[in-house]
Amino acid sequence: MSTPVLSYKDIRVSFATEFGEVDAVKGVSFDIASGEVVAVVGESGSGKSVTSSTAMGLLPDNATVDGEVLLAGRNVMKMSAGERRRLRGQDISMVFQEPMTALNPVLRVSDQLVEALQVHDVAFGAQALEKAVDLLEKVGIPDARRRIRDYPHQFSGGQRQRIVIAMAIACGPKVIIADEPTTALDVTVQAEVLDLLRRLKEELDTGILLITHNMGVVADMADRVVVMLNGEVVETGDVQQVMSRPQHAYTRRLLDAMPLLRDPEIHVGEVSPEPEGSLDDVRLEETPALEARDLALEYKFRRKATRVVEGVSFTVNKGEIMGLVGESGSGKSTVAKAVLGLLDVAEGDLLIRGRNMPTMPARERKTLKKEIGVVFQDPAASLDPRFPIGDIITEPMVVHQVGTSRERVRRAEELIDAVRLPSGVINRYPHELSGGQRQRISIARALVLSPTLLIADEPTSALDVSVQAAVLDMFRELQEQYEFACLFVSHDLAVIDTLAHHVLVMQNGRTVEQGPVDQVLQYPREGYTQRLLAAAPVPDPVTQAERRAARLRLLADQGKLPG
Repeated sequence: MSTPVLSYKDIRVSFATEFGEVDAVKGVSFDIASGEVVAVVGESGSGKSVTSSTAMGLLPDNATVDGEVLLAGRNVMKMSAGERRRLRGQDISMVFQEPMTALNPVLRVSDQLVEALQVHDVAFGAQALEKAVDLLEKVGIPDARRRIRDYPHQFSGGQRQRIVIAMAIACGPKVIIADEPTTALDVTVQAEVLDLLRRLKEELDTGILLITHNMGVVADMADRVVVMLNGEVVETGDVQQVMSRPQHAYTRRLLDAMPLLRDPEIHVGEVSPEPEGSLDDVRLEETPALEARDLALEYKFRRKATRVVEGVSFTVNKGEIMGLVGESGSGKSTVAKAVLGLLDVAEGDLLIRGRNMPTMPARERKTLKKEIGVVFQDPAASLDPRFPIGDIITEPMVVHQVGTSRERVRRAEELIDAVRLPSGVINRYPHELSGGQRQRISIARALVLSPTLLIADEPTSALDVSVQAAVLDMFRELQEQYEFACLFVSHDLAVIDTLAHHVLVMQNGRTVEQGPVDQVLQYPREGYTQRLLAAAPVPDPVTQAERRAARLRLLADQGKLPG
């Protein structure tokens, strides 16, 4: 192996708080060579991001750092603030998790790229603009010369992340720190960004420090793996060894928690076998909990209506989970909003237990909403921080005037027990709970009125893999116990494969394919579904390499290979 381009030597980081010193990183050591990808994995609070921030000099003032961080042989810890500023972007750069917060929304992309080049004396004026165009072309932005004058909001999420990567490589850094660079992206966009990072690493011979909790991304990208727990390195080694033969119990727990997507049978140009049954054959004697017929939805702005969903039809019966999948902008969450009554139906019917909600009077519609529960993506944002947990869970009962005070408390205690939390949390506040515990409270609140239908909009995407696994297991048990119907919105096909009974695939506001999970995800008939499945990474380096090659062949056969 070549000389390390970045070395961490016995790094220790502590933070001074009002409650005393908090040790965040405890003696971490590892190296990154040129052209090598080292993945640092672990759950929230393990010290991954704090470790990476020491190399950039981005820790807050209350941090104390011991040890050495060597960048191309120079000790970053002994540099002045001015030297560290010159280091950032020129020798070491960072790709953040959320591209919209990494880009200035009021500046054109051209201004931001040119600024990065001028600050480090790489190029100026017209030459800098020309180099900026070259950078956008290198990261795969179509029509880069025209679009460089656009603002960040005029690009898709995947294109914004490509722009952030263009800024990161603008000055030819020796190391790129990629902090959860694909967490906020769709599975197909994630695959494209990982392909891009892999290609740039080979072209520029840049070392990459990849921070992630997705073991599928690790298998797809990494050469070596560093596993962190509570600020310490518990395991390190070659990616094949760590992923296939993990030595530490925590590493095995992370791998076991990953939901696995079964290998689909994809045959380009061939017709997949017909499903043995269909949604129409199931429980014909029962009124469906939710039924959509030729549903069309619009957003209105300044008296102008933009249709975003057209001709969508599906049925969800009692005790069934319908997975709604597709990329960002496909209309998944828009359909969920309409079912919740947060968006008017432009055309078609939307029936809750046989009653057409769009045609109902407002009073009857409010009564009907008692039958619908909802779990949102971010539990911290969906829980009122001023209310104790007991009041949060019972609030729907108060709004709909259900039960006495004593009955409401008893119901809250019953649901806290059902979601496997200690009874003492009833008097605590949301900030006193972990992310997984807050999401369990969100699920308890959604079930407090015993709904016949539950809407779950990306309920586990903000959680660590082990917490996600625990929440999904609990969700499955609750669904079997209470037999509610569920519309489960997600872009994680592995979650849908393990949880749902039926799946509806959407693209650009229209239905692409729908049917039983075993049919759609095992024998996809449509090219779009095939591309979604092919892009989902699996936590095995050998299998993932084969899947990556198969995906490229599929894209070539379908004429979708990026230019």
